[in-house]
Amino acid sequence: MDIQTKIDLSRYKAIRSRTEEICKPLKREDYIPQPVVYISPPKWHLAHTTWFFEQFILKPGLRGYKEFDPDFGFLFNSYYNNVGERVLRAERGNLTRPEIDEVLAYREYVDRHIGEFFSNQEPEEKFNDLLELGLNHEQQHQELLITDLKYILGHNPVFPVYQEGGALLENGSSKGSWINFEETIFEVGFEGNGFCFDNELSKHRALVNAFSIRNSLVSNGEYIEFIESGGYKDFNLWLDEGWAWVNEEGIGSPLYWHKIGRKWNQFTLGGLREVNPDHILAHISYYEANAFASWKGLRLPTEYEWELASDQMKWGERWEWTQSAYLPYPGFKKAKGAVGEYNGKFMVNQMVLRGASVATSKDHSRKTYRNFFHPHLQWQYAGIRLVK
Repeated sequence: MDIQTKIDLSRYKAIRSRTEEICKPLKREDYIPQPVVYISPPKWHLAHTTWFFEQFILKPGLRGYKEFDPDFGFLFNSYYNNVGERVLRAERGNLTRPEIDEVLAYREYVDRHIGEFFSNQEPEEKFNDLLELGLNHEQQHQELLITDLKYILGHNPVFPVYQEGGALLENGSSKGSWINFEETIFEVGFEGNGFCFDNELSKHRALVNAFSIRNSLVSNGEYIEFIESGGYKDFNLWLDEGWAWVNEEGIGSPLYWHKIGRKWNQFTLGGLREVNPDHILAHISYYEANAFASWKGLRLPTEYEWELASDQMKWGERWEWTQSAYLPYPGFKKAKGAVGEYNGKFMVNQMVLRGASVATSKDHSRKTYRNFFHPHLQWQYAGIRLVK
């Protein structure tokens, strides 16, 4: 057995443990709710990330492996049509059974068999690759677990505390200066050793026109100025779909903000707190980010501009909306079978975010990482970086 496989097993245990650590402050009742369709219950995240290893490694690779429960493939498959039917996404909150103890037993069962699989034989290279993909998949779900449970708790009218000292929003924004770039031909995308998702491939050249990018993110105080100037009421600032969203949904502030008396407050994982104007803005949609940039007479960066500038600016505290649509790079190839469903089929009607956030798992960020969400979604720790 080579050293790399042993390292993978150690990392496997650490990452899997981290998912359960995130859940430790929860009450049993917190594991089930699904307030909106794009939020998944914590119990579902715990089971789905486990199903991934069972489905793609243990079932095809470990001789004599017996599924923990034959129903779990149907219950905890997310969107992989190649491996069968599944519970509708909007129905995940109806899964009162299996109970959380059985899901935790499922995790232990799969972990034990993964250890057996990688310790007692030298697996084919494809299973090493699938293990690495599964670990990165679990790290993605760790961030979703944090943002989903925040949405669940944040829509409880008593604003319960998830964890004392766990606000995740108390990082300050310095006064912005500008970094200037001349027109250049720049190589975009991942190349070299180490893991990347297929949507980061292939590395290619792109023309980037001259631009200036702000070296700090927009603060709460700057955004309050936008709100108080009537930014949510001026249709001239908004994309047409964004303006429809604001009016249909009654949007007038970032997600989790509440005006109490004359002061803005926001729900955090540490409870309800007064908004600090010096802290970095979070929980806004692409539509809001674009409208704010228009109000400032500026714009959002393209993902190519962002990647070119990334080595010269601080990033990683908020996901940063770009004005780039989520599309395949030149040379992108979708893998065959279920693994090919991971990214490629979502390359429509979504916008790219770059960087990472305070909720992103350790060692799960790189400058070529392409996150993507629909433009109306606010629940991620997303903020604004401006360009001129």
